[in-house]
Amino acid sequence: MKLFARYNRVNLVTNIVLMLITGFAYYQAISWVLTRQKDKDLQNEEMEILEYVKYNQELPQVFESKYLQIAFKIVPTSSVKRKFIDTLYYKKWGKDNPKRRIYHTDGDYEPGRGLVTAVIAGHQYYKVIIVESKVETEDLIRIIFLITAGVILLLLLLLLMTSRLILNRLWRPFYSIMHELKLFNIAEPTAIPKLDTVIDEFKEMNAVVSEMAAKAKHDYQTLKTFTENASHEFNTPIAIINSKLDSLLQTDAFNEKQGKLLDDLYEGVSRINRLNQSLLLLVKIENRLLQEMQRIDLKTLIEEMLIQFEEIYQDKELILRYQLHEKEIFANSYLIEILLSNLITNAIRHNYTGGEMILELSNESFSIRNTGESRALSGDEIFTRFHKSSGSEGSGLGLTICRQICENFDLSLTYNFDSPYHIFTVLFPA
Repeated sequence: MKLFARYNRVNLVTNIVLMLITGFAYYQAISWVLTRQKDKDLQNEEMEILEYVKYNQELPQVFESKYLQIAFKIVPTSSVKRKFIDTLYYKKWGKDNPKRRIYHTDGDYEPGRGLVTAVIAGHQYYKVIIVESKVETEDLIRIIFLITAGVILLLLLLLLMTSRLILNRLWRPFYSIMHELKLFNIAEPTAIPKLDTVIDEFKEMNAVVSEMAAKAKHDYQTLKTFTENASHEFNTPIAIINSKLDSLLQTDAFNEKQGKLLDDLYEGVSRINRLNQSLLLLVKIENRLLQEMQRIDLKTLIEEMLIQFEEIYQDKELILRYQLHEKEIFANSYLIEILLSNLITNAIRHNYTGGEMILELSNESFSIRNTGESRALSGDEIFTRFHKSSGSEGSGLGLTICRQICENFDLSLTYNFDSPYHIFTVLFPA
């Protein structure tokens, strides 16, 4: 999940929770205020009743009211405790009200607020119950709450939209840095551009990333120069050693032990030379110095290479089977030849006498199967530099070069083991 989406989700949930809490508190506050107002109205009614009884020594006449009901009841002296209560208010319907015919009754109960008090009139102790309807109060509370909730939701929506627009602009430098990092190529001379932003954190990030990229490019160029120079410098002493060995062989006859030592020297120099050439080739591939592109007929190229390797796999008595369909790709011919040569050489070298080698070429892929060790190789490790199996006489760079060639031309090189076959597959782009 992106940081921006995560922030919006957390912000939305937080605001909703806060809105619910504040809405509930606001509802309770309004309800409390309006209830206190009702209590004051009931107290006013109580004062009017007490003043009337005080001056007239009798109970006031009770009239039916739409929103107020008063009842008197004789009770034992001092048996009433003055208090406010939430009760029910019986509201009578008019004669023309359709509810009378539907529900067959004169009225209905609705929420009310009451005051229980006492009064003495004519030496008689009366319990007084004053009840006022709360329907209008609750309707008012509901209207105020809905208006408030609507305003809060509108503000929340505006806040989210504004936040989205503002955050998009604020995070634009960050996404620009990410874009530059995705395009970053250590082999290219272009540097990461300086961002035009007023935000200190993004300025610092841009400076750190630019410094890191510059250092990486410098280290890479240093290593590249060293590798190229070292490889080129190796060529001269290798050529001198070969020349001296050739001269030495032509001088005198050697006994068996001396001949064995010379053969070992030739083999060692040959391995150094192959390693040197492989390193030079790998540097050229990684730096994309071999980019002459052309249409390549893979079927014809593979058939020609099989003819070149015919004596080698026949000497090992390998059973060769192949099924090749027409397929053309757009790539560098020299590098594709190296790719196919390394894969075929690898399949022959790591096979056993009398083993099998199967080649298949389709529109989607090229695969080469070979028998060999009865266990799978070590996954992606076989594509790392200088990784080779025990007893191998190779440089350990063949499969590394193959994968690098594939990456240069948007191909994909994979390995899997399906007993008894080791399978290398080159997948072509769709």
